[in-house]
Amino acid sequence: MPSAFAYTAVEPSGRKTSGVIEAQDRDAAVARLAAEGRFVVDIREQKTVAPARHLSGGRVTRSDLALFTRRMADLAAAGLPLDRVLQVVAEQSESPKLAEVALDALEQVRGGASVSEALARHPKFFPEVYTQTLLAGETSGQFPEVASRLADFQEREATRRSQIASALVYPTVLLLTAVFVVVFLLVFVVPRLSGVFRDLGDELPATTRILLTTTGFLTTNWLVIVGAMVGAIVLYKGWSGTEAGAVARDTILLRLPLVGKVVQKAVVSRYARVLGTLVYGGVPILQSLRLAGMASGNRLFRRYSEKVEAEVREGRSIADAMRDTGVFPPVLTHMVAIGEETGDLPKMLGRVADSLDFEVDNALRRLTSLVEPAIVLTMGGFVGFVVLSVLLPIYQAQNLVK
Repeated sequence: MPSAFAYTAVEPSGRKTSGVIEAQDRDAAVARLAAEGRFVVDIREQKTVAPARHLSGGRVTRSDLALFTRRMADLAAAGLPLDRVLQVVAEQSESPKLAEVALDALEQVRGGASVSEALARHPKFFPEVYTQTLLAGETSGQFPEVASRLADFQEREATRRSQIASALVYPTVLLLTAVFVVVFLLVFVVPRLSGVFRDLGDELPATTRILLTTTGFLTTNWLVIVGAMVGAIVLYKGWSGTEAGAVARDTILLRLPLVGKVVQKAVVSRYARVLGTLVYGGVPILQSLRLAGMASGNRLFRRYSEKVEAEVREGRSIADAMRDTGVFPPVLTHMVAIGEETGDLPKMLGRVADSLDFEVDNALRRLTSLVEPAIVLTMGGFVGFVVLSVLLPIYQAQNLVK
């Protein structure tokens, strides 16, 4: 049965690459690589590890994972052996579940597995893009540097999510207050006045008749409405869980007014940063393109990344392949072209990601500043409509009495 061998080799162009190859033994693997014109620098068999043990419950946040990676990178950079790194990380981790993961990985590393193999046993926490990057860092001898880049990426993602959550606290409170006021008026206040208003017959103002009809429908059919809302959520989750549904959802998201451009920049920024991290770590470019597409968080971009991968495999440059899709912004394609010409693609991708992150942060602040007054105006408009609908019949009745 063939075995898997992790290798680091130098291509005829002088570029160092790493990857995994299957062969009957080590000599056969070296021979296959040599036949492809590659000079093998390092090669070793990937150990088979036992199934991952069951972990206890508990929540792991993105900040926990970022801190886990940062500590691992700092300890490795300090010169500690990787098994000792995992031991210290397990002892320092504030997350009980990540501490268990580190201890499980420690057992496997001491048994002959690599850190990337040991962490790959827990795909819930460490996706393929994470473990493949660490594998490239291990095979190229740049584990501390690659792990540090991974930590940078995770810290940026955690910071971005924290900023969005903080920015949405006040609008969310406003929205919940508005919903509560609307429900209270329609369910408790208006029904108590409906009997008085109906005594006036057809002489009610149009706004009052609309309000009474809406209130009657909501109070009579609230079970149907709640059931329809739950059903819609279930159908949406099922639809978006399919490939076609996910692509359609992500396409619509990118085309939304105001929000679409921000989402596109955020996706491209994540794509560029992941791609730069992978290339810096020594992951082969085709594999880097595939993993970056998977990590982008958008199925449409994932498909276009697969197209870029296919064209690069045929010999085209990355920049030309990206430009032909019409999806990747010019700032990315131009910087990729410069990176390919200068041989410093990771640095150019990092600059693009930094620039897009700055634009996304500014756009999010503007959108948040627009959401707050929009909610206040909407709530005020509805309350004004209810008050007007209540006062008009009273005013008409007073005129009739006079």
